[in-house]
Amino acid sequence: MVVRSDGAFHGTIGGGQLEFLMLDIAREMLGQGRGPARIVDQALGPDLGQCCGGRVKILIETFDRRDLDDITPLVEAEAKGGLFDVECRMEDGRVRRELASEADVAPGCEWRETHGEDRTPVLLFGAGHVGRALVLALAPLPFSVRWLDNREGTFPSHIPANATAVHMRSPEAEIAEARPDSLILVMTHDHPLDMAIAAAALRRGFPYVGLIGSATKRARFEKRFRELGLSRERIASLVCPIGIPGITDKDPAVIAASVVAQLLQVRERRQLDRNLSPLAAAGGT
Repeated sequence: MVVRSDGAFHGTIGGGQLEFLMLDIAREMLGQGRGPARIVDQALGPDLGQCCGGRVKILIETFDRRDLDDITPLVEAEAKGGLFDVECRMEDGRVRRELASEADVAPGCEWRETHGEDRTPVLLFGAGHVGRALVLALAPLPFSVRWLDNREGTFPSHIPANATAVHMRSPEAEIAEARPDSLILVMTHDHPLDMAIAAAALRRGFPYVGLIGSATKRARFEKRFRELGLSRERIASLVCPIGIPGITDKDPAVIAASVVAQLLQVRERRQLDRNLSPLAAAGGT
């Protein structure tokens, strides 16, 4: 969580009374200027007016321009995308951070931190009304969006920071080059194009292939997929209609909210599976 000297802040450590208390401490430290780091050991109980239970340790640090040289390698590493480890140690009351170069902890390292953002890649085919609403709905969330359309002048002038607008020349190439963990959304202006993209995506076996449309559209596409030789399992994995069941409003913003909630469910399930896989490999339960 980052707190500025003017009182503004970005991020959260969970909200509630704990966060308000830490904000007060951070502002007090900022008022004193760059100084030693502080570790707050706080019980989550009656003294905070909370009933959560447990304890938490929070590290609070102040920074100014003198820290730019130390922070620059972390900024450059984060710009590459993904997560990376940082080794930390206390030095003259302040935290010294260095990029971790090996899996084993280096001598002198007191703890490790994980920096960066674990963004799930999304390929969004189509820049119509629903596509635009989806890009806006995905903007504050942990996704990296590659937004594709083959029409000129389709994209708006302002694109969220986590989205890249691409004039699509070969949808098959986009599918072939996409990361295997990508989530695919198909909603172009052209049904034959939707068909080609969805078929290519189903062949590769992405964790989510969503196609905008009705049950009737799905039935017609399924017939064509069978003619193309797609397996029953791959065809069954197609999500169409898209979005959470029970939400039927056709307003683009409502569709976008429903679809984004569905993508978050897929992302969470995959993260859970990934976290459990080492345990399963070791024979744990």
